[in-house]
Amino acid sequence: MVVSLLQQLAEAVDGGVAVASATVVDTSRSVPRRAGAKMLVFRDGSISGTVGGGEMEARVVSEAVAALADGRCRLLSYRLVDPGRGDPGVCGGDVQIFVEPHMPKPTVIVMGYGHVGRAVAQLAGWLGFRVVATDDRSMAAGDAPEGPDPGVPGGDGAPDELVIGSVDDLLEGRTLDQDVSVVLVTRNVDVDSAALPALLATDAGYVGVMGSERRWATTRARLEAEGVDPTALDRVHAPIGIEVGAETPEEIALSIMAEVVAHRRT
Repeated sequence: MVVSLLQQLAEAVDGGVAVASATVVDTSRSVPRRAGAKMLVFRDGSISGTVGGGEMEARVVSEAVAALADGRCRLLSYRLVDPGRGDPGVCGGDVQIFVEPHMPKPTVIVMGYGHVGRAVAQLAGWLGFRVVATDDRSMAAGDAPEGPDPGVPGGDGAPDELVIGSVDDLLEGRTLDQDVSVVLVTRNVDVDSAALPALLATDAGYVGVMGSERRWATTRARLEAEGVDPTALDRVHAPIGIEVGAETPEEIALSIMAEVVAHRRT
């Protein structure tokens, strides 16, 4: 059972699903489960495994869901003696349960997989992000430099996922939440203007657009004329990145990812 739960835990995290583990770490006298018993708890309160059932387990589930919300571990202590005074059981013993949230990697979506896009994808991966790269040009996957191909998932420095298609293809079946940062490093205003309305309708924690102030002013004016809410456009970081005097794709990537990390940390 423990091996099965650990496999489920690994599969959940690898699949981008947040899950909390609850492990009995200490017991005394009569208790429903001994040290080592485990349970997995998901955001919706569903579980796999058990740490004893009943009211005690219901309290553990509630604490585990809270841990997934705030990202903090918990050491829970329960006395199972007298429900009349609030104890979650009558077994007669004491139990300690350690709850640990396991959060998936935060995600960076790189829109535009040219020279700068590749540099951003590689740096984001090195920084511990899950990287989704996308481009509407099929050639973007095939014009990588010699050596291990960063345009093919699984290659050295490759994104975890490569989507060739439109923003609709990117968003199909995908939820963008506060742990998702979207970096637009595309080739022109037309691509940015086509992508931004759909992206700004999501809960992505960060949206940034590469280009000069003039280019962003053109993009913004076009979107406002098309009816996009100016308040939504205020979410966009443009021009993207922290000013470091960047010139090369790698330096631009450094500027961009510095801003992404700073935004997440503050």
